[in-house]
Amino acid sequence: MLGKTRDFFQRVYARNSIDGHGMRLDGYVHYGYEFANAFWDGRQMVFGDGDGRIFSDLTGSISVIAHELGHGVTEHTAGLEYHNQSGALNESMSDVFGAMVEQWTLGQTAEQADWLIGREVFTPQIEADALRSMKAPGHAWNTEKFGKDPQPDHMSKYLNMPDTYEGDWGGVHYNSGIPNKAFYLTAATIGGYSWEAPGLIWYEALKASNSETRFQEFADTTYRKAGELYETGSAEQMAVLGAWQEVGISITGVSAGLARARNRAAGQNGDALATVRALTAQVQELSRDVAALKGRVTTGR
Repeated sequence: MLGKTRDFFQRVYARNSIDGHGMRLDGYVHYGYEFANAFWDGRQMVFGDGDGRIFSDLTGSISVIAHELGHGVTEHTAGLEYHNQSGALNESMSDVFGAMVEQWTLGQTAEQADWLIGREVFTPQIEADALRSMKAPGHAWNTEKFGKDPQPDHMSKYLNMPDTYEGDWGGVHYNSGIPNKAFYLTAATIGGYSWEAPGLIWYEALKASNSETRFQEFADTTYRKAGELYETGSAEQMAVLGAWQEVGISITGVSAGLARARNRAAGQNGDALATVRALTAQVQELSRDVAALKGRVTTGR
């Protein structure tokens, strides 16, 4: 699976390993005793065998493996500091990479994929879908043992947690649900393969980020990159705009009123994806009308 991840970055984004310079990927298995985790330590991948009660062998999930290697990509690209919003973006980028590598390996479109991270890590006796759901943050699990998945999917639910180990360094694994949902909505609205337009936009935005980038800055950068890659007002840029607005982040300099330019039916049924698609279509129609008007003014008609 390390090879699949390396192949993904090479073939899709022409990146030579996770550092861009051919870094060797080392993975170590059977770490510790009943170690129920996997991690990237800055140099290598480490996998535990799981405790056999809650978690199974961590090498069984390609999304988890690609997630951890994704931390290496972020480390060598933007160096997002691992706390608060920059840390949540760090975690989110790893989920984005994890989902894309899995979907690329399976040949799945955004519509076909389930957008679950680590669906394989729980043992059969644990009734949980996965570690996280990018499509529906906060709904990956709801069990008697663990309670309900606490990930927020909107800025109004943002969790202000202590910037300590006990507080998950400001909730990096929790608040990542917000940008995760934005990426899912972007990919689902554009359609096709997530690693194409949506993934390229996010990847280019990551390369333009720095260690202290927060949600607002990253959202603005994805919007700008979408315009640079696919033209201002394109379906891709409008999908990015609508996705961030749907999770409570308005793009700087773009009227927040656009978030209310929704198809009435979509607004009534609360379907976030339908809302973003309706917003995208309406803004594109408005752009065409403005262009036509400018043409008439220019020609004197």
